[in-house]
Formats: sequence, structure tokens, C-alpha cells
Amino acid sequence: MTAKAPAGGKIPESESGFQKAVIDLAHLRGWICHHARPAQTNKGWRTPIQGDAGFPDLVMARGSRVVVAELKSDTGRVSPHQAEWLARLSHALTDVHVWSPKDFEAIKEVLA
Repeated sequence: MTAKAPAGGKIPESESGFQKAVIDLAHLRGWICHHARPAQTNKGWRTPIQGDAGFPDLVMARGSRVVVAELKSDTGRVSPHQAEWLARLSHALTDVHVWSPKDFEAIKEVLA
């Protein structure tokens, strides 16, 4: 099974479009995915959580593997809270990544 770029052949540059492309690829390759979506409230956009801020955007599992990924636009930066989560998770997991649209070829390899 050959994974291709999303319709139109171009990887979306927005973080939300890029995230959809990664989730679509993961599902195509047999992974299950989790992402906590923000919701609009009377105080703006919020992602309700209990615990520490900065948890990565995606957690994907297939077989005995778990992949954790923080997704950014090509100009996005990891926040200090995100960096702490990624560092701590990388001690327990080998598949911890920060991905942007320019990484799509590497993403296809990881999710193969």
C-alpha cells in the first residue's frame, strides 16, 4: 500500500490541515489516533484538560508501537510546556516526534 500526499498532492501548511493529513495517513496504515480538539467557549478557544499543559497533539498506536507527535506549521515553535512533555515521554518511548509539513516523507516512513 503506497501512501500519497493528500488530495491535490500538496501537504497543507496550516497546522490543522497538516494534522488531518497525518491522521488520514495513520488511519490508512492501520493506526488508531487520539487528539484533544479545542472548543470555542465564551472565553475563546479552550482545550479542557485535567493535568499539565503541553501534552502532544497526537498519540497513535498500532500493534506494540506507540507514536507521539507534536505537530507544527513550518514556522511553528514548541512551547516550554510542550518541550517538557516531549523530553519526559522520550525517556519512556522511542517514537516521540515534532513534525511539520516538510517532514511528510519521514512521517510516511515512521507510520509504514
